[in-house]
Amino acid sequence: MVKIGICGATGYTALELLKILLRHPHAEITVLTSRQEGEPHIGMVHPQLTGRLDLKLENATPASVAGRVDCVFCCLPHAASAEAVKEIMGSGVKVIDFSADYRLDDEASYTQWYGGQHPDPERLGKTAYGLPELFADDIIEADLVANPGCFPTSAILPLAPFLKKGMIDPLDIVIDSKTGVSGAGRTPKLPFHYPECNESISAYNVGRHRHMPEIDQILKRATGAAVECIFTPHLTPMDRGILSTIYARPTSPVTEEQLLETLRDFYRDAPFVRVVNHLPATKDVSGTNFCDITARLVRGRIVLISSIDNLIKGASGAAVQNFNLLYGFPETCAL
Repeated sequence: MVKIGICGATGYTALELLKILLRHPHAEITVLTSRQEGEPHIGMVHPQLTGRLDLKLENATPASVAGRVDCVFCCLPHAASAEAVKEIMGSGVKVIDFSADYRLDDEASYTQWYGGQHPDPERLGKTAYGLPELFADDIIEADLVANPGCFPTSAILPLAPFLKKGMIDPLDIVIDSKTGVSGAGRTPKLPFHYPECNESISAYNVGRHRHMPEIDQILKRATGAAVECIFTPHLTPMDRGILSTIYARPTSPVTEEQLLETLRDFYRDAPFVRVVNHLPATKDVSGTNFCDITARLVRGRIVLISSIDNLIKGASGAAVQNFNLLYGFPETCAL
């Protein structure tokens, strides 16, 4: 059994992670941390876990956690996460980091998009990016894995096959994404209160969303193409899910069937990517680790549509998929 610690166990992604790990035959959850006062029982923080996991949350140091576990899932906010990871690394413990701290290639990008100095800049650009469909070989050999952002997962998976084959213009990509409210996390914020977001849909962070450079950089890392995308997220009044509609210009004439066949060939051995003929919906993948993708050809433009559950394939499911690769378990174990 692999002993598991979770740093920052109070959020939505931590809850989904715990539910998956509780059914994992090779995982034993031993330490849960929180920066909240006191040591509440996990059932008080996440009532769904009452009677399923008998642990209290601890305000423990990262070094203390590392001394009791084999693998840490770090669910802390950016910057705080890197501070914790820096303490844990070198102890022989493997880490899967949910924050954005190790996703970008360099410190200048991090400072531009996240502000402040990076606490652990030496690992930037050298950390395995946790998208198994594209980086499985890196993940298997890693001690630290940067779990992907939810929006980037929904955009990178549809685009990578076409960029790798030079089928689309890398400088003419528009990504329009809709997300559920859980994507903003569990901490209360005014725009995500029920009266503010119900019966409404709105764009936000236009041209300024932190996932835009992640999409560009990871697509370049995966395909070699220097990508420059326009990414616009929208908040929709649903609990969970992401639907991304992506527009790209083909570099040569192509048919719709060729687009679908390219996707099918690329993801033939990927257990969690489903290339579908119908138009995907968020309910099709809710509560699962699947990414559903399809393609259409409209007036000479390629239209790619993908759907994921932002809390599963966009976060906790991907983390367990990475965990399985790190320890040599079947990639689909518990998923």
